[in-house]
Amino acid sequence: MKHAKRLQSLMLGVLFMAAGMPSWAVVDSQGGPAVLQLNFQQPVTQIAAEIYQLHTWMLIICLAIFLAVFGVMFYSILKHRKSLGHKSASFHESTAVEIAWTVVPFVIVILMALPATKTVVAMKDTSNADITIKATGMQWKWGYDYLKGDGEGISFLSNLSTPREQVTDPTKVKNDNYLIEVDNPVVVPVNKKIRIVTTANDVIHAWMIPAFGVKQDAIPGFVRDTWFKAEKIGTYRGQCAELCGKEHAFMPIVVNVVSDGDYKKWVDGKKKEMAAKADDPNKVWTIDELKQRGEKTYAANCVACHQATGKGVPGAFPALDGSPIVNGPKAAQINIVLNGKNAMPPWKGVLSDTDIAAVITYTRNNWSNKARENIVQPAEVLAARKQ
Repeated sequence: MKHAKRLQSLMLGVLFMAAGMPSWAVVDSQGGPAVLQLNFQQPVTQIAAEIYQLHTWMLIICLAIFLAVFGVMFYSILKHRKSLGHKSASFHESTAVEIAWTVVPFVIVILMALPATKTVVAMKDTSNADITIKATGMQWKWGYDYLKGDGEGISFLSNLSTPREQVTDPTKVKNDNYLIEVDNPVVVPVNKKIRIVTTANDVIHAWMIPAFGVKQDAIPGFVRDTWFKAEKIGTYRGQCAELCGKEHAFMPIVVNVVSDGDYKKWVDGKKKEMAAKADDPNKVWTIDELKQRGEKTYAANCVACHQATGKGVPGAFPALDGSPIVNGPKAAQINIVLNGKNAMPPWKGVLSDTDIAAVITYTRNNWSNKARENIVQPAEVLAARKQ
């Protein structure tokens, strides 16, 4: 087994060097995630282990075929060259050879396909899940809703938590989990079957955790699902695996696998946190309170497109600084934020009435904007939502 692993690492090293492609591992370790590590991440689910084994054996089979074919070819070239007195043979057709080179590859393909088919079928069996989580991809973050299990009713957004200055300033020191850390990780119990239902609210994304052997597209208007059953407690990291726009590299996925006891504590704490954040929509906020909360909401959800300066991205995302919509009647801006427009997704199913009121108030009183209707209360957003 030890020698097989060494052989596998050697073969992978040769292939990756030939292709100029490193393989990155992003499973947490004492010194942070391993970088430039050859081979797959260490599997922590049965499916991932089967994928790992299939990959190893397919690579060995391909290498054996490569050595056999090129070995015969180079032997024939060297031992039957003209300088040794050999004369070229003249022949046409050979029934035996044609049957052999048809049957042998067919048998090899069948032998490779049988174990692969078994694994693919197992990957698609999402029945009898202990916990069901809906993962919604959006530009550029993930939204999670716990639909079944002890955590039913829990919902949150998961954003990249790497400080923006580390991304924009090359002189800044990068932390260990640069670009693969989030503010709200998914938390699941160990040794439980977790079903992930994927969809998206704008473009195609993909939910991927290599250590789980999971990669499932999230498609707007469609529902897909996948599953995993992590057998080891730890923190596992992945990323959106579908090119989804300019911030594609900034929507990582983090899953914390914990014990049953720790999971129950997390569920209780998360539900209390959600209850505390469930603001009364009829509460009247001061403009300073709304601006302070709106700044945080803007930084978490809007800055990627509209930028910290409010200038947007010319030709892609409109500027909010000096925008006639932001400086005009507030009803129009409330409607756009709630229902979306063009590349902007609808936020009515993602942000609370208070967060929407706060972020609109923040934009109307920030940069060079001096809107006449400069404050929006949560009750106004609630009324617009019901229309």
